[in-house]
Amino acid sequence: MILPIYTYGQPVLRKVAEDITPDYPELPKLIEDMCETLVHADGVGLAAPQIGLPIRLVIIDLRPLADDLPEFSDFRKVYINAHVLDTDGEEENMEEGCLSLPGIHERVARPNRVHVRYCDEQFVEHDEWVEGYLARVMQHEFDHLDGHMFIDHLSPLRRQMNKSKLNALIAGKVRCEYKVKPFRK
Repeated sequence: MILPIYTYGQPVLRKVAEDITPDYPELPKLIEDMCETLVHADGVGLAAPQIGLPIRLVIIDLRPLADDLPEFSDFRKVYINAHVLDTDGEEENMEEGCLSLPGIHERVARPNRVHVRYCDEQFVEHDEWVEGYLARVMQHEFDHLDGHMFIDHLSPLRRQMNKSKLNALIAGKVRCEYKVKPFRK
């Protein structure tokens, strides 16, 4: 089932998400629905807060990038109880967008290496260093689990330049190709 994606202004996007246990209600169905929602929205990552759930669950699907990055031709992973433990390496500046911030794209500086801990779908724990593009996507998505969004990494000037777009999102003025749940006062 395709789920609505919560847009900027929704309080759940600013909450710190909670870890879950293997008996979380209907977890396999939730993962399936998030995967379907992500594909429908043409995104590469989706965190549970973006569908209104304050839990530490992320889907990353890099298969749409396979033409340019063939190493990701089979890459779709589920990250449960994901946490960034440390970052390292050079800061790289790349453009980012977000399904919860339709129409806003900005260059964001992030370290090119990240130390993460998470569980896979079988709740097997992983503790690893990841680098390159995947490290960027993980940082972006795992930020959602801590109540942060990529716009939080922008300079005050760049945030100010996006203020009218952010206010439009808060006002519920959203146009995109996927189902959304805008903030309503």
